[in-house]
Amino acid sequence: MLYKGIKLMQKPEPFVKSDTIFSVTDASALLKGVVETAFPCIKIRGELSQITRASSGHIYMTIKDSGAAISVIVWRGTPINFKLEDGMEVIVTGRFTTYPARSNYQIIVNEIEMAGVGAILKMLEERKQKLAREGLFDVSRKRSLPRLPHCIGVVTSPTGAAFQDIQNRLRERFPVRVLLYSATVQGATAAAEVAAGIEYFNRAKNVDVIIVARGGGALEDLLPFSEEIVVRAAAASEIPLISGVGHEPDWMLIDFAADVRAPTPTGAAEMVVPTKLSLFQELDNLWHRLSGHFATRLVNAKSRMENITIKSPNQMVMERVQRLDDLHRTMELIINNRLISVKHQMEMFGNMPNILQNKMQSRTQAIEYLGKMLTSLSYRSVLARGYAIVRDDVGGVISRAENAQRPAMIEFADGVIKI
Repeated sequence: MLYKGIKLMQKPEPFVKSDTIFSVTDASALLKGVVETAFPCIKIRGELSQITRASSGHIYMTIKDSGAAISVIVWRGTPINFKLEDGMEVIVTGRFTTYPARSNYQIIVNEIEMAGVGAILKMLEERKQKLAREGLFDVSRKRSLPRLPHCIGVVTSPTGAAFQDIQNRLRERFPVRVLLYSATVQGATAAAEVAAGIEYFNRAKNVDVIIVARGGGALEDLLPFSEEIVVRAAAASEIPLISGVGHEPDWMLIDFAADVRAPTPTGAAEMVVPTKLSLFQELDNLWHRLSGHFATRLVNAKSRMENITIKSPNQMVMERVQRLDDLHRTMELIINNRLISVKHQMEMFGNMPNILQNKMQSRTQAIEYLGKMLTSLSYRSVLARGYAIVRDDVGGVISRAENAQRPAMIEFADGVIKI
């Protein structure tokens, strides 16, 4: 019997007698044994729904299509390389079993993968945007490749065509030492192994450049090179890293985090070392440039030597004498100017007594003038003109007749009398 091109086993003959009576537990155990024996491994494609993650870490969900639904369990620790979402189309690999407590059958999943290219591309785009926001793809993080590496580290499968292509191309172009870190490049453990290889070379510091390589394949096969663990390891690498995964149209997320993206593993080998012929040509060009530069330097040095004029000792002595004469004249001018300045200052000090005498006379005349002004303004000048001042017995001035009293004193210009 065929089902969609797959040969199905014939309906088995009954092996339980119709008159046998079982307990519920025995019947459930019998059914469980039959199901697990008949379906030790099965792949089912469908759409996920009712995804629930228990506190224990196990995941319970349903896989369905338009005609049926099956319960699915993913035990904690089962590797899943993407986020499970309702409505996602997947292919689950596992074994059928039963759950007697609820009398239903279910699949225990060993592996789960995306089933549609559209779903994979959507997942990759979301992951790309997330990692880009963290700055893992910034151009400023990228390093230049060494010009002539002494040793190249390769992270790939030792049995794959990618490693053989890299070795062959390196031998053709420029033989160099190669260290291989063996890693699977497909499957559930591939991402962890590739990331471990990158981290190993960075710890060991035993290579000058790292190539992460894999040959072409379906999008699903290349997914390990878009896992976060690989992308983060590539971005964190302190050793320049080349991504040579797939073919020219294939773009994995490691390509954005790598320092250089090569279209193929062979292209990565071509990028990391030059050809021997190109090196010989570069050396020839460098030799011609150095020769021309050296010849130009020699011509310029010869011209400078020819233009040098050697003076006679007598001429050199006369030039020094002339310089001394110039210095002597300059010193005389400076000393004469200083002497004239000092002489002028001395003359000013010699006239200082006359200046002081004139100032003293001016100050004396001013004082005499002020004395005369003070005398003219004194009330005694008024008394001298025939006036008198009447005072009471305590010296107060009596200016009105109504305030007159005795005893009193009358002050004249030449004295005072009491009345």
